[in-house]
Amino acid sequence: MKRILAVLVAGLMVGAIAAHAKLPAPPAQSDADKAAAAEKAAAAKAKDADLLSKAQDRAVANYRKNKGVSMAPEKKAAKK
Repeated sequence: MKRILAVLVAGLMVGAIAAHAKLPAPPAQSDADKAAAAEKAAAAKAKDADLLSKAQDRAVANYRKNKGVSMAPEKKAAKK
């Protein structure tokens, strides 16, 4: 029991020391890197929008095919 307690206390001490360690500052991005990242994000957003549009078109076509919905307007029946 004492051994487990000693290991636990030692682990907590190491964790506390590691938590106070300072990390180096991240490298600064240049304007070219920022522009490239923005262009890449815009391209990814456009691709996602295109894929969403195609998926929605497929879903609508599948619904119309299976439910028998046609694109032609229905003719109203004359009342008697």
